[in-house]
Amino acid sequence: MSNRRRLAILGASGHGKVVADIAIQAGWQDLVFYDDAWPEKTRHEHWEVQGSLPMLLNDLADFEGVVVAIGHNAIREAKLDALLAHGASIVSLVHPRATVSPMARLGPGCVVMAGAIINAFAELGMGSIVNTAASVDHDCRLGACVHVAPGANVAGDVEIGRTSWVGAGAVVRQGVAIGEAVMVGAGAAVVSDIAGNLVVAGVPARPLASSEGDDDDNDPPPKASNVLRFDLISPQGRT
Repeated sequence: MSNRRRLAILGASGHGKVVADIAIQAGWQDLVFYDDAWPEKTRHEHWEVQGSLPMLLNDLADFEGVVVAIGHNAIREAKLDALLAHGASIVSLVHPRATVSPMARLGPGCVVMAGAIINAFAELGMGSIVNTAASVDHDCRLGACVHVAPGANVAGDVEIGRTSWVGAGAVVRQGVAIGEAVMVGAGAAVVSDIAGNLVVAGVPARPLASSEGDDDDNDPPPKASNVLRFDLISPQGRT
């Protein structure tokens, strides 16, 4: 029997290529892609696309780990929920040139890219992405499937609700609370709290429109005690 570590990657896109590169550098030897565009899509660069999500659910026993490489936050969350419901071994991937404090905590399925920094006592929810050269400072609390885009800087003690997106080069001031399903435009400066389901942009960031959030109601942004509702793992426990 082979001793090579096998990883299933759900999502054969440009983001998936970057995730695959991180996986190789993190020591995974065999990578297999799954994508809902299968069977029209059977290759992703030099990797095989072996099937769609239902096929991956049937193949879970063949893999030591699974990661979802889908950039859309709400879709990534839905796929992760389906995989976890079937007992998938969801792993986090951290680029060897990222800096993650041993006192930070990552939920399952996080991806931390090259040059990213996650400082002490920051908490990242399931499926969160900290992209190239982005930073998440001390005591931040990110809900499930948040994406901090390349070069964005999130100062200390910031709270970001699930499926929110902080655009490339944006800055979030210390102590700010951002609700769920918020889209922060590239280069924006968030200097005050942002309610959920909004698109904000500019310096300072101001609302432009409602975002396409995952919820149909207009609930207020979650309180600090309600943003995180999942089991966290320490970076020392990553696969």
